[in-house]
Amino acid sequence: MRRFSKVLSLALVVIMMFALTACGGDGSIKVGVVNNPPSESGYREANVKDMEAVFSKENGYELKTAYSLKNDEQLQAAQGFITEGVDYLLISAAETTGWDEVLKKAKDAGIKVYLFDRMIDVDESLYEAAVVSDMAKEGETAVNWLLSQNLDEYNVIHIQGAMGSDAQIGRTGALDAQFASGKMNKVVQQTATWDEAEAKKIVESVINSGEDFNVIYAENDGMAKGAVAALDEAGITHGVDGEVIVMGFDCNKWALRELKAGAWNYDGQCSPFQAKIISDLIKSGNAPSSKKIINEEKGFDAKTLTDADIDTYGLGE
Repeated sequence: MRRFSKVLSLALVVIMMFALTACGGDGSIKVGVVNNPPSESGYREANVKDMEAVFSKENGYELKTAYSLKNDEQLQAAQGFITEGVDYLLISAAETTGWDEVLKKAKDAGIKVYLFDRMIDVDESLYEAAVVSDMAKEGETAVNWLLSQNLDEYNVIHIQGAMGSDAQIGRTGALDAQFASGKMNKVVQQTATWDEAEAKKIVESVINSGEDFNVIYAENDGMAKGAVAALDEAGITHGVDGEVIVMGFDCNKWALRELKAGAWNYDGQCSPFQAKIISDLIKSGNAPSSKKIINEEKGFDAKTLTDADIDTYGLGE
């Protein structure tokens, strides 16, 4: 009986050592996060801070991060995390395609994958769940708001985000449908890859060409800011009662303040807070009830936006 107890005790020790090794050696859960860099936008800065705060040592995690706007660099980082043997792999992909092979390797290695912020084009069996924004709905909400303005004509400068990203595809789709129907005129449609300075150049080029426009649809706040800088330098009025309607996305507090001041007309919300939802799923040990978990989001009009909205929904300071 005593010998059996020793054998049982030894077996328990081995099991505990294996568990510690699988969870980072000190009992922590090893998480690898592949994301866009915080410099991409105010939205991304908030998203990165949220991930790092939730998946902290204090909360029982060992966090490894990799940031890039390039899909191939993200794929290499994900492969590196798989090789290191993380327990969970969290991905906000720069592009929607090219992820099949890496996620199959993660599954073969017993690593559970969560998508956040953006969808990617893979079989849903390759990830546990996707905690994302409905980017197509964001675009539809924004375009429906624009149609509700009942302009005599819509001559649109469309400034796109990084091509091939879920955010760009979703926010572009609804506007493309209007261009195709003939209800709106595409003055220019060009990517600024989320960059403020590039957006300013695009608008400057249109201004210098002399072509008429009365709407700027920028797929994030930073690009809207760059567009407005070009309008200001050219002496073109914008916002409520201005010559040009200005639309952005993400709801940074500074952008919502521009909206409240009447300098912009519309801002579409994109929630960056997915980390707690994923952490709760990890720690529950239960399979998610749905493969796709949507963050509900709003669109804000300069004429109805309140200070309470800014405090509640605004990102940053």
